[in-house]
Amino acid sequence: MWKKLFGKAGGNAAASQAAGPVEYIVAGLGNPGSKYEGTRHNAGFMALDAIAEKANAPVDRLKFKGLTGRATVGGKSVLLLKPSTFMNLSGESLREAMAFYHVPPEKTILLFDDISLLPGKIRIRSKGSAGGHNGVKNIIYLSGKDTFPRVKLGVGYKPPEWDLADWVLGRFSEEDQKRMEEAVQNAVSAVELMVNGKIQEAMNLYNGK
Repeated sequence: MWKKLFGKAGGNAAASQAAGPVEYIVAGLGNPGSKYEGTRHNAGFMALDAIAEKANAPVDRLKFKGLTGRATVGGKSVLLLKPSTFMNLSGESLREAMAFYHVPPEKTILLFDDISLLPGKIRIRSKGSAGGHNGVKNIIYLSGKDTFPRVKLGVGYKPPEWDLADWVLGRFSEEDQKRMEEAVQNAVSAVELMVNGKIQEAMNLYNGK
């Protein structure tokens, strides 16, 4: 399971395909390429890969400046998206996908790392500022909206002696990896509630856990 969570979302010929128009977009934020696999900044990719694995829906189609896959999540038809623009330009990919499918920010769920939360913790919000996260900052800037529901995955506080870039592009300790596995699975369950309009229930169940 851990290798699957921190690697690439897979699939096979029998993979499920969602029917009907896209109702939600779920976007995991991170940096593309093997160099960045398993880094703290790719926590959003990890959560998206876990959603794809559970839905048996590979995220491998190149579209909207990213990798995409269609899935049924929580009974809803969802586009899974991993921008390939690198973190700081995530909004370019999201903007194209949202425009193509006519999906508003309120139905575009973001998954991303948060250095203000300990590894293993997640925090769900219905909207809000970027909070210093450059990927979210670019999304808000290009869309002009901050009403994106989001699941923030804790990756741990930056030690004072560390440069921020070095910290978020570093990898988890073995102990923190185990905590992240639980956080990722909680994020999967939270998204299933969120696409059904149950964001408050998701917050009550998973915030602070």
